[in-house]
Amino acid sequence: MEIKFLEALQILYSPILNYLMIFITYLGNGGFIWIVAAIYLLFQNNNKLKREAFTLALALIIFSIFGLLILKPIIARPRPFTVSDVNLLIKEPLGFSFPSGHTGSSFAAAYVIYFYNKKKGVLALILAALIAFSRMYLFVHYPTDIIAGIILGLISGKLATNCTNNLLKRAYNN
Repeated sequence: MEIKFLEALQILYSPILNYLMIFITYLGNGGFIWIVAAIYLLFQNNNKLKREAFTLALALIIFSIFGLLILKPIIARPRPFTVSDVNLLIKEPLGFSFPSGHTGSSFAAAYVIYFYNKKKGVLALILAALIAFSRMYLFVHYPTDIIAGIILGLISGKLATNCTNNLLKRAYNN
């Protein structure tokens, strides 16, 4: 069923959309765009933005530990291109499929950005959704990989914001 869905997405293929999806997916490689955002925020002359940078980095770390270091090797799900004859538009990703690391890190970061700034957060959520979609479009993740990435990413973002808030409360109470 999931393979059929991914195969159906191939009717959308066009040179322009292919280029766009490849570009969007590259933004999510290694959490690149979100790490750049955290570094940018860290070097701003504003304590609230530095707190956001710390929380963003923490969310990425939380997702990486639970999603990539623990779940991926335990579940060990092969990627969809290994079970279906498809011409990949990108280099074959290494590792397993479940959950989607691009999606999880994107939604973890987008949650944090939204928590601190609703307007920028909406843009981050849109980018996160585009990155998630690009992973299916490019035939490197199943829809359930994406759903799991979204859920784990949002949970990671929530845990990070809770941790930061608790640290701040302790610091102000002492």
